[in-house]
Amino acid sequence: MATILIVDDEKIMSNMIKDMVTQMGHEAVTVYTLKDGVAEASDRPFDVVFLDVRLPDGNGLDALPQIQATSSTPEVVIITGYGDPDGAELAMKNGAWDYLEKTSSLKTIKLCLERAIQYREIKKEKRTPLVFNREQIIGGSTKMMSCLDLLAQAAVTDADVLIFGETGTGKELFAQAIHKNSKRSQGNFIIVDCAALPPTIVESILFGHEKGAFTGADKAREGLIGQADGGTLFLDEVGELPLVVQKAFLRVLQERSYRPVGGKVEHKSNFRLVSATNRDLDQMVKNNQFRDDFLFRLKTITIELPPLREHSEDIGELVFYYLGKFCERYDMKPKSLSSEFLDSLVAYSWPGNVRELVHTLERVLAVTRDETILYPQHLPTEIRVKLARASLTRKKPSTSLGFTFDVASGYPKFAEYRKTVDEEYLRGLMTLTSSNIKEACAISGLSRSHLYALLKDHGLQQPE
Repeated sequence: MATILIVDDEKIMSNMIKDMVTQMGHEAVTVYTLKDGVAEASDRPFDVVFLDVRLPDGNGLDALPQIQATSSTPEVVIITGYGDPDGAELAMKNGAWDYLEKTSSLKTIKLCLERAIQYREIKKEKRTPLVFNREQIIGGSTKMMSCLDLLAQAAVTDADVLIFGETGTGKELFAQAIHKNSKRSQGNFIIVDCAALPPTIVESILFGHEKGAFTGADKAREGLIGQADGGTLFLDEVGELPLVVQKAFLRVLQERSYRPVGGKVEHKSNFRLVSATNRDLDQMVKNNQFRDDFLFRLKTITIELPPLREHSEDIGELVFYYLGKFCERYDMKPKSLSSEFLDSLVAYSWPGNVRELVHTLERVLAVTRDETILYPQHLPTEIRVKLARASLTRKKPSTSLGFTFDVASGYPKFAEYRKTVDEEYLRGLMTLTSSNIKEACAISGLSRSHLYALLKDHGLQQPE
């Protein structure tokens, strides 16, 4: 018997699902607010949670990671009366089991529940703890742990892996960790920087060439694909790979064989492919800048690394790890950190992500060699300036929410008044925060998904 939690303020819908669950022989618990739902999920184990989106005290999508992070790690089914493609995408990316509309038939809801329970039972029976070497991948936030779970699953297979992420998020570290935790760990880890491949000899670099294949080819040379035999081939910045090479690569991926430039004999290479990019490959496919068949082959398993601003709770751990590492490297005594120093690091948006943070810490140590405590004043000037500007901007009211009425000409309808005020507030909020969603949510008290929905409703441009 499974235990099901239903978080929905519409009592008719809630009772309908409860009756269905009970008739299936399972236990059902119903609550009507997001707060109570999170509390119930934290207090006792559940197998499946039916979670509404629009609840009296918040948006269910915002609580999805928190519910999944509880000790029982339940499967979560989002069920809403307001179907939204963006909401569905957000739910899937955050690990929801399914996203259903309340207009779905009872048969559809029942089948979804059956499959979720079946999947959970199989997972309980067969799952063994995945132990692996994290290398230098630091962080224990929910988002990072989800990525590490995918890393561990990828490492025990031979499937091709595609890693997405902004510059500096650690894509190469993840690729190396996949290799070192796989059965190919004793083989070569060959890095191909696709952005730096010379267009005229790219095929020679990848496939190798025979003696005399072209001017200057005075001897045969093995390509990077051949060198990766028995190991891992890492295509870094794969979005920069020329279209003609993508086509040639398709057959290599299918057959794991290739022909050197000027050669007549096929060569075999038993490599595992891991790719990484900071570009939107799906959009590139639409723009005819990337082959769809090639992308299909790359993304057997996908790992999307979050930018540092989305898991700032890991900054403290990253700081202590790298400061300790640098102090040891440069034979320096350990440093103490003021709380203001850490607060400043957390407040900064880190457009260069973990890479920028690491370089910043190294710069800080270079100018504080003989000091024992680090303060915000030790940070690079450009970071202090941005933090100061952001602080001053937040303190300045940039919009007035006053509304003047002329009784003689008549009051506006309440809906019109409310829409005007809301739109003015949102415009001011986005100007105030320079369209920084995280800051806008902190100031307004709105959840990320609620803020996006309001911007969409009022026809305001949403940040990239």
